[in-house]
Amino acid sequence: MKLPSNFRYTKEHEWFRQDDNEGVVGITDFAQNELGDIVFVEIETLGETLEAGAVFGTVEAVKTVSDLYMPVAGTIIAVNDNLEENPAAVNTDPYGEGWMIRIAPTDNTQIDSLLDADAYQLMLES
Repeated sequence: MKLPSNFRYTKEHEWFRQDDNEGVVGITDFAQNELGDIVFVEIETLGETLEAGAVFGTVEAVKTVSDLYMPVAGTIIAVNDNLEENPAAVNTDPYGEGWMIRIAPTDNTQIDSLLDADAYQLMLES
């Protein structure tokens, strides 16, 4: 399982990557593997400001639908429109082409409360 060391992670299996004053969010390799083949990603929160832990969308796999959670509070400034036609990118490249949203964090101190790669790995093993 891939786990980029420069990303931060949530207990709900979202990842967060700092990109200047913005953040990029997606689901982890572990999450996409557990869900199976992703067939649809629905994100209708573009432009909204949401709290950490709030649902920003859903991901639908062949057998289930799962909520997507904000890792930190922020405003959703972009949605990966490529997932509309190619939701399988979440399976094939969860940390790259399978990104889901870009956010402008409203409280950068929340980033420090996210898990680093080692802590996320330990959580998965326990």
